[in-house]
Amino acid sequence: MLDETNDNLPQADGTLEPTAIPTPKSGAQENEENTIELTPEEVQDDTFMTEEPLPHQSAADTETVDVEETQSDADDDTEHHDIPVKNYENMSMDDLVVELENLIALDQINKVKSQVEDIKKEFLSQYHHLLDEKKEEFLEQNPDSTEPFEYHLPAKVNFDRAYIQYREKKNAHFKKLQNDLQGNLDKRLEIVEEMRNLINPAESMQDTLKHFNDLRDRWKNIGPIPKDKYNHVWNNYHFHVENFYDYLHLDREARDLEFKHNLELKQKLVERAEALEHEPDTNIAFRALQGFHRMWKEEIGPVGKDHREEIWNQFSAATKKIHDRKDALNEEIKERELANLDIKKGIIAKIEELGQAKVTSHAQWLKQADVVEGLRNDFFNAGKVPTEFNEETWSGFKNAVRSFNIFKNSFYKDMKKDQHDNLLKKTALLNKANELKDSTDFATTTPIMMKIQDEWKTIGHVPRKNSDIIWKEFRAACNHYFDKLKESRSEANQEEEQAYTKKQELLEAVKAVTLIGEHRADLETIKSHIESWKAVGNVPRNKRHIDGKFNKVLDGLFEQLNVSKKDTEMLRFSNRMEHLAGEDDGRKLENEKIFIMRKIEEIQNEIFQLENNIQFFTNAKNAKKENPIVVEVRKNIERNKESMEIWKDKLKQLREISK
Repeated sequence: MLDETNDNLPQADGTLEPTAIPTPKSGAQENEENTIELTPEEVQDDTFMTEEPLPHQSAADTETVDVEETQSDADDDTEHHDIPVKNYENMSMDDLVVELENLIALDQINKVKSQVEDIKKEFLSQYHHLLDEKKEEFLEQNPDSTEPFEYHLPAKVNFDRAYIQYREKKNAHFKKLQNDLQGNLDKRLEIVEEMRNLINPAESMQDTLKHFNDLRDRWKNIGPIPKDKYNHVWNNYHFHVENFYDYLHLDREARDLEFKHNLELKQKLVERAEALEHEPDTNIAFRALQGFHRMWKEEIGPVGKDHREEIWNQFSAATKKIHDRKDALNEEIKERELANLDIKKGIIAKIEELGQAKVTSHAQWLKQADVVEGLRNDFFNAGKVPTEFNEETWSGFKNAVRSFNIFKNSFYKDMKKDQHDNLLKKTALLNKANELKDSTDFATTTPIMMKIQDEWKTIGHVPRKNSDIIWKEFRAACNHYFDKLKESRSEANQEEEQAYTKKQELLEAVKAVTLIGEHRADLETIKSHIESWKAVGNVPRNKRHIDGKFNKVLDGLFEQLNVSKKDTEMLRFSNRMEHLAGEDDGRKLENEKIFIMRKIEEIQNEIFQLENNIQFFTNAKNAKKENPIVVEVRKNIERNKESMEIWKDKLKQLREISK
């Protein structure tokens, strides 16, 4: 009797789940290596077995497919690694949709579940993050709105359409699989029944063994069966396999042949495991090793005791090399993920810093937003982080971006209020301009309109929706007024040309005046010419030099008069100020007023200084008689006082003219 017959059976409770068996390939050697039925051998070191799930454990999506999982739902998943898993975190939502559509187009719906779920997870993560940002912006900009927030993204529509197509294809695949389940169950039950009747003393052991191997080949080539029937059928099958091995022990020659056959198969499996050392892709080597372990445990029978430990040690040594490579790869991935974690933490810190930086203009905020968008892309392109930090990192990133958006939105909220205030100010100026645009009192209205324009320039921006409207209305009002002013000045220019001609005649007449030497009569003559000159009115601006010529002639006549210096000065000043007043230029009169006030202040300071000097000399101990210097200073004081009186009279007269 063999010592390990019980080791050939799965546990009765079905915890050792079977895997899909590849379809046999043509050729005797490949048939031995790839299609042999394996039973679990004495695996003495479980540390060599991977903890990753078997392929059939992720083949069906139980959330969307009603078909129960079967023993070989992943019968086509043995080459799952042929479809690579890309770094979906580096892709945009549009790129993820394209990638999903490409996977669906492969027509290998049972091989792409993990890729599709990774794409779905990444797409929804980015989508909900974008949705949070847009909702925050909406609530900040519309705090009093009662309308529900809505945001439509074309990429989301495309993703939903593609994902629905994927689910439909997947359901169709498993519906077809379900239709085959009952037929496969019937075939397996037939094999179990044949196994029951396999032991026949009348048949030669060689024929019986051949029949047994045929039954095993048929068993592994049958497709999946209903999951609720699987454990029962599997245990029955292996119960009869055990009985056969018990029967086989009665024939030592047949047993030795079986042991030899199993040893050859395990030696080939060891060779294949050792060859994995030269496979450059560690993941491919590791997945292949998983398959070899399943074959070793479930398909190949026992070997003789004298070879058992040796062959297992060889297989374990080859296994350890691949596991060491896998551990090294995992460590490298861990280090890379930790480096990615540092990068992402740095990005989060930069965004948090930008979320506190003081920004005072829209242009600066645009730059800040571009920087954050760049950092956001860097975050998604940085790659994966360790699983235990994933939620913390993602939460920190979302909070940093949210804080930045809140800070930005608060600026625009304040700016919106300022723009509203600016709109009120500009509206007031617009109303004032509309009130004055039809005025014909150009002398009074023109300075006011110019002041309104200056004030308009000092007011900041208004809301964009009002900007063009209010500007066009204001510009229209100003243009309306200044067009009328221009038209009025055009008419005035003709009158000024006529006035210039008359003043040329008057200038010649004044030049010809000869005083008779009688003060009163000569003064009246001069005054009559002055009145005639003022009555003519203004001349064109580029010809106002004629007024200077007239004043120069008058100065000559005033010098001939026998009048005081003060009277002469005041006559000249009065004539000049009346001339300025006739130009309707208030600024010139205001400048003249400022000049006179400064002149009075200078003379007062001069008088104060001279009086202090006199005080110094008069306090001298030996000042018995008037010092010549003091006498000269007193005269200077008197001259300054007389001059100040004249300037005060000028200021008084100028104020009267201004009124």
